[in-house]
Amino acid sequence: MVANGPRTDHRTLLLTGSPGVGKTTIVRRVGAALRDRRIGGFVTDEIRSAGRRIGFELCTASGQRQLLAHVELASEHRVGRYGVDLEALDRIVAQTLELDDDVEVYLIDEIGRMECLSARFRAAVQRLLDTHRPLLATVALHGDGLIAAVKQRGDVLLGRATPGNRDRLPDRIAQRLQALLGPR
Repeated sequence: MVANGPRTDHRTLLLTGSPGVGKTTIVRRVGAALRDRRIGGFVTDEIRSAGRRIGFELCTASGQRQLLAHVELASEHRVGRYGVDLEALDRIVAQTLELDDDVEVYLIDEIGRMECLSARFRAAVQRLLDTHRPLLATVALHGDGLIAAVKQRGDVLLGRATPGNRDRLPDRIAQRLQALLGPR
């Protein structure tokens, strides 16, 4: 992980990398390592059929699942071949990313083009970044707007998942977050 500024107390950890490298798996493993903590947020799972990706589903820390995007979803909001259900995303954001005194750490997978279509998502991410609450988020490798802005902040640590480091990252990230959170 690389710091963008002189700070050493970074509470926001951003993870980027090529599609399919294992960013979601890393976040899931970090979440499992922190299972005794109060976690807010969600991961984005692929929906596959006959070996092809046909959509995405949001899965909250509490296990709730919600369709985010699908090739057959009729929506005015599209990213590539996927129709995006912004109302569903906004509901999940309201349930999982609003500041909550009971939440100790937030996990977001991911800050990407689909999610950034939502003004509510963008605002929630900005609020979380501006707090001192620990946050682990995956962020698209390429993109402008919020995607570029979060990676350029001086108060974040930015790491890149690769096939060579992806197996080591969950433990390292979980240890960093546990240190930030302090003893139970």
